[in-house]
Amino acid sequence: MDTSEALEGILLIDKHTGCSSHDIVDGVRRKLKMRRIGHAGTLDPLASGLLVILVGRATKVSQYLMSLDKVYEGELEFGKETNSHDTEGEIVSQAPVPADLDAEKLSLQMSSFVGDQYQTPPMFSAKKINGVPLYKLARKGKEVEREPRFIRISKFELIDWQSPRAKFRLACSKGTYVRTVCHDLGKRIGCGATMTALRRTASDKFCVENAVTMEGLSGMGISEIKRLLIPVCTAVPSFAL
Repeated sequence: MDTSEALEGILLIDKHTGCSSHDIVDGVRRKLKMRRIGHAGTLDPLASGLLVILVGRATKVSQYLMSLDKVYEGELEFGKETNSHDTEGEIVSQAPVPADLDAEKLSLQMSSFVGDQYQTPPMFSAKKINGVPLYKLARKGKEVEREPRFIRISKFELIDWQSPRAKFRLACSKGTYVRTVCHDLGKRIGCGATMTALRRTASDKFCVENAVTMEGLSGMGISEIKRLLIPVCTAVPSFAL
């Protein structure tokens, strides 16, 4: 069977931490023995969860699927800031967590982030300036002006509070840097904050509960994988391949 001709559709992968989205794409390419594989929204190596993989002609709907709203669950730690806004970076400042910071006050501050706004991409990001990824400049100690971009946060809620750590749920539009939201929350609280964990749980109608891990995928035959593929016409009814 010619796999490249036989397979097309959307494959939901539950990405583990410590690998890049590109690593997952490469792994699926090797498993399916086909080159035409893409994804609909990057996850940083620190993050786990839902990665929407596009197989065959499904890559044509990449831009549409990337534009869908995402839902995340994560954890942040107050009292320190890093240059990457997460634990991958170096600590640049530390401050005591306010003794009176409780769940009610924290929830109130988090709710103030809900709505339309502009966010400045962090220096440690894959966004390119004049063709150069920002993280390459950041690693050289350089900082350049970045144009803020429009984002929408529809939910930012507290799941658990055990000072100095908070677990949260956030629903947002395409292109939102969740670690920067955590960083900005720390600024508002006054002691700084760093994102310590992140998991994408949904991308519009796609949920991580319906995803397969790469370990699970590796043990499947092509016929099993074919049954997992979501037809593009189901995900994007108006799109004709």
